Amino acid sequence: MKIKLTSIHVDDQEKALRFYTDVLGFVKKADVSQGDYRWLTVASPEEPEGTELLLEPNNNPAARAYQQSLKEQGINAAMFHTDDLQRDYDRLAGLRVTFTTPFTKAEWGSMAVLDDTCGNLIQLTQPAW
Repeated sequence: MKIKLTSIHVDDQEKALRFYTDVLGFVKKADVSQGDYRWLTVASPEEPEGTELLLEPNNNPAARAYQQSLKEQGINAAMFHTDDLQRDYDRLAGLRVTFTTPFTKAEWGSMAVLDDTCGNLIQLTQPAW
């Protein structure tokens, strides 16, 4: 058994697609529309056949409330790993990405938290192991 798909609620799928591809560097994997619904996923270019991230519209009131509550409480909606957090942090900061937690080192590794501009906080981590 493996995890093939996970989702994150976004307030605007087009804006989310631009952020997750143009800024974070993911690649668009699926983009299928049926009526008003759009199935839109991205994946890591390092693992294009790996886990996909569904950019799920938050047009359901429960989804919107959940997303807003997480952000208001400072809870991350997702966590992404990197092999070189300092490099990625510097690159993203140069693109004017807003970090709610700057690059921080700890015994277990390093982390930073960014605002994805679509209603979510995303933690970037580089484990020490």
